[in-house]
Amino acid sequence: MAIRVLLVDDQPLLRTGFRMILEAEQDIAVVGEAGDGLQALDQVRALQPDVVLMDIRMPRMDGVEATRQITGPERDGPAKVLVLTTFDLDEYVVEALRAGASGFLLKDAPANELVQAIRVVASGEAMLAPSITRRLLDKYATHLPSGEEPVPDTLHTLTDREVEVLKLVARGLSNAEIAADLFVSETTVKTHVGHVLTKLGLRDRVQAAVYAYESGLVRPGAQ
Repeated sequence: MAIRVLLVDDQPLLRTGFRMILEAEQDIAVVGEAGDGLQALDQVRALQPDVVLMDIRMPRMDGVEATRQITGPERDGPAKVLVLTTFDLDEYVVEALRAGASGFLLKDAPANELVQAIRVVASGEAMLAPSITRRLLDKYATHLPSGEEPVPDTLHTLTDREVEVLKLVARGLSNAEIAADLFVSETTVKTHVGHVLTKLGLRDRVQAAVYAYESGLVRPGAQ
């Protein structure tokens, strides 16, 4: 079945462009559009999309609050949120990730990247592009812990290898890159990532990356 997508952006021209790109794909169907967060909530309830392509800065209700309500415990459906951000990165993207977004995409990304991001998020995975992730977390270094804060108790539930994997996830490495770095198989890495998410009560790799920085396990700018 086709992936059902809701487009949320306060610029009609951008929504039209996204619609043209996505409707050219046989496995994707644009089921609706919204110009702000409040409209998005109504459309999510009415249309039950699989993926919401969500702008951040919009009138009435911004994309952060809309994301929080769509993906929160009281949500009406299984919709995943893919956040749209400008090239220089919106100041609220970290908050959107905390609110439950499954990833983020630059507004000027090539068409094939937009399509791939929709498919990745719809499959239940996180859209965690390494280069953008590093830029994002380094940009917000002043908003994240310095690394001197006490380590959360939940972090002590991880094994040493799981901590290693979490650090690499936080730095934007893919499973293949982590496997090469640790000299293990990708299957082993996937198992470790799964254990990390379960033990820490996290939904996906995006939340794992944010957790690693917020807990002080990884410092912004560190290699």
